[in-house]
Amino acid sequence: MKNYTKISAIIVLGALVILFFTWQKAPGLADAPQNLIDAIYAGIEFDMPQVQEPEFLPNQCTITDFGAVGNGLENNADAFLQAIEAMTAKGGGKVIVPRGVWMTGPIELQSNINLHLEVGALIIFSRDFDEYPIVKTSFEGLETYRCQSPISGRGLENVAITGNGVIDGSGDAWRPVKKEKMTDRQWSQLVQSGGVLSDDGKIWYPTELSKKGDRRDNFNVPDFDDPSGYEAVKDFLRPVMVSLINCQKVLLDGPTFQNSPAWNIHPLMCEDVIVRNITVRNPWYSQNGDGLDLESCKNVLIYNNNFDVGDDAICFKSGKNEDGRKRAMPTENVIVTNNIVYHGHGGFTVGSEMSGSVRNVHISNCTFIGTDIGLRFKSTRGRGGIVENIYISNIDMVGIPAEAIGFNLFYEGKSPILESAGGSSLSTELENLPAPVDETTPAFRNIHMKNITVTSSGTAAFFQGLPEMKLQNITLENAVLEAEKGITFIDADGITFKNVKLIHKKETGLVLYNSADIELNKFTIENDANLPLVRLLGKETKSIRIIDSTVKSKEVYIAEEVPADALVIEPEL
Repeated sequence: MKNYTKISAIIVLGALVILFFTWQKAPGLADAPQNLIDAIYAGIEFDMPQVQEPEFLPNQCTITDFGAVGNGLENNADAFLQAIEAMTAKGGGKVIVPRGVWMTGPIELQSNINLHLEVGALIIFSRDFDEYPIVKTSFEGLETYRCQSPISGRGLENVAITGNGVIDGSGDAWRPVKKEKMTDRQWSQLVQSGGVLSDDGKIWYPTELSKKGDRRDNFNVPDFDDPSGYEAVKDFLRPVMVSLINCQKVLLDGPTFQNSPAWNIHPLMCEDVIVRNITVRNPWYSQNGDGLDLESCKNVLIYNNNFDVGDDAICFKSGKNEDGRKRAMPTENVIVTNNIVYHGHGGFTVGSEMSGSVRNVHISNCTFIGTDIGLRFKSTRGRGGIVENIYISNIDMVGIPAEAIGFNLFYEGKSPILESAGGSSLSTELENLPAPVDETTPAFRNIHMKNITVTSSGTAAFFQGLPEMKLQNITLENAVLEAEKGITFIDADGITFKNVKLIHKKETGLVLYNSADIELNKFTIENDANLPLVRLLGKETKSIRIIDSTVKSKEVYIAEEVPADALVIEPEL
């Protein structure tokens, strides 16, 4: 009996030791079942190294060890600072935020720190703008000055935000609001809360300085010759909520990120980034209320996340215009899988700030429910940069009011949905004269989509390139697109549809303008409109092949300027 008791004690002690070290170790992909790891990387269409996770020492502390009070009233900035410094002094570890409401000023992360929010933990950032000094940073792809982010880190290695708590950026204290985005009752309550109105009474600003900043023709990024000029419009310089710049081995796993002043999460020039199991929320009316903006980053995993935001949900960028081209750091080697997007301007978006290029991206197994546009690609003359080698598969979209698939190289920074009377605000002017091709000319090419389902949506697809740089090598395979309107190609070259079914109610099913080398193989159109199924327009339209389709010659309208031999239907029906 004594030996049995002794053996049992040894077994129990051994188990406790194993549990201790397992508990201390940060959760990560290395701890995940091998089949999950294999599934994430299986079938990736390009060579990509396995993303490296941060690793942490088994040190830990709780912010209450440094006097933090979780009543939502006391400012705990000093407690967060001391806790992070204490862990840094020990070589790193876990800084625990327990259950409670923890109001604080900005939190600056350090290398080897895991900020861990336990269940019931709520971090709310101060609404006092004086706590956010102006710092040099990048916003919307431009080098500029903004207020310090609520959570920030620069030049770090091994950094994480984990757990099951909530991080709230108090963005409603910062953001202007357009009257047309609110009900009359909401607008009345907002105006009565304070702030100031624009001269026409259509925009609410939290302060006079915020309004002053918006009067400049700056598209969110003021440009002053003297940095002191930014102080005069400080309240307008809304920060992104989580700013991680030039960091390596970054993990975001578990928390809810919400109510950001501008973008929610902004990794910039980072490498080995993992974003998983998080929820990102913003009011649908929030200005610049993006979910995740991945900019000039390399080797990234984005999976098992939920987004419900006021602008683009998952957005890839690489700098804007000359600033982006000078940086010359593409966003590359990224896997996006198993995500759900509810409201947002775009479910998955590239651009429009993509001047440093975007390449080698895999997107799969995502669901977009009511996003303004589903798959959204945007740029404009002056950007430069190349977007290429994008592989998209197994995407389900429901209730997309604008384009389920949208390419717009005349993007002007407007919402794809008119914010008042509905309809599209995308440019419909066809600029026939090509501009010179140089480093400022953007190019989108080698973009492949398959297994796409679209139902109850506005427009099935809209592809618009540039006259001088057409969309090149776009494929769509195994798709069912059900929408009010059909598909339009403008300035596209080398398009292949295979086994695509279009079901639409209004207008012509497929319009081709100045587009060439188009192959539609087993392409089916069903509509209720008494209109031609296909329209060919523009003198540059040529080499259009329709193979094994239900489309008949008599159902195709060919404009006078289109070459006589532009269309071949096989077999002729």
